[in-house]
Amino acid sequence: MALFRIGPNIEIPHFVRGDGVYLRPPEMRDFEAWSSLREHSRDFLTPWEPTWPGDDLTRAAFRRRVRRHQQEIESNEAYPFLVFRDDDVLLGGLTLGQIKRGVVQAATLGYWIGEIFANQGFMTRAARAAVAFSFGSLRLHRVEASCLPHNAASMRLLERVGFKREGYARAYLRINGVWEDHLLFGMLESDQTPLRPPRQGKF
Repeated sequence: MALFRIGPNIEIPHFVRGDGVYLRPPEMRDFEAWSSLREHSRDFLTPWEPTWPGDDLTRAAFRRRVRRHQQEIESNEAYPFLVFRDDDVLLGGLTLGQIKRGVVQAATLGYWIGEIFANQGFMTRAARAAVAFSFGSLRLHRVEASCLPHNAASMRLLERVGFKREGYARAYLRINGVWEDHLLFGMLESDQTPLRPPRQGKF
């Protein structure tokens, strides 16, 4: 089993498995599937994401992305994952980022899904696995998330997973070149409904 160690008593598995999906960090072998899915989903994703760099879908940019993600995992700053169906089809991506330790013990959840896989429950299952991973392997106390006020699909996803709406932040994130207001959601370890621990290890 491939593991990332972030402390003397915490080992992070290379794979996190959920209900019909699994999560793992991106590797160079994922470039073709990733770039194709992002390109075909460009119009679908653009309204919800920061402006894409001009070279975003190039192999060189993806190599830099993989390197950066490896460094973030090794330093326990973030856990960027790609999301796959159990038959190894790439569905999208999910990140547990902005990890804070000490008296905070929290992370921020972000995600995207390819257009052809949207509204089929895949990202809900991936987010549930990520939450269980956060409160289990990462031993976090809190997971936060945000979404645009008119992103009804994302609101429904967060509520299904168990997040509670906590507030409204003005001009919170720069999305598609514009500073946008966001709804704020949070989940505490004590809030979550009982979840089966995600299966972990080598897929």
